[in-house]
Amino acid sequence: MLLKPFAIAGVIAGVLAVAPPASAAPQSGAGVYPPGNCQPGTFCVWPHWDHPNGVPTATPSLVTTTEWSGNITGFNYYNYTNRNAEISWSFTTQGMTLTGTDCAPPGDGFFYVPMTVTKVSWRTRVC
Repeated sequence: MLLKPFAIAGVIAGVLAVAPPASAAPQSGAGVYPPGNCQPGTFCVWPHWDHPNGVPTATPSLVTTTEWSGNITGFNYYNYTNRNAEISWSFTTQGMTLTGTDCAPPGDGFFYVPMTVTKVSWRTRVC
């Protein structure tokens, strides 16, 4: 009976050995949702959820290829680069303003409620 776990481990090791290496370039389907109207090499933020058939079609509130700062409404985003981004945000509720940062690896992501995005910078650390 001890041979069964070793056989399973051998099969998994074999699959990993023949799997293609990960690409540094972003994939159009990286994440749950495709990039929609976000072009390769850009970081896009949309102000609200607008994903008919799972693809964002609304005009993004931010499209950038460089680090950016300002104030825009952001709900979901797509990092269509091969770098990790750091998103700084603020949210005001019941008279309190909360602030924070989220790491955004290549692919899609979203906030639970619309936030004010104040900065996008490139992160050298892993998310």
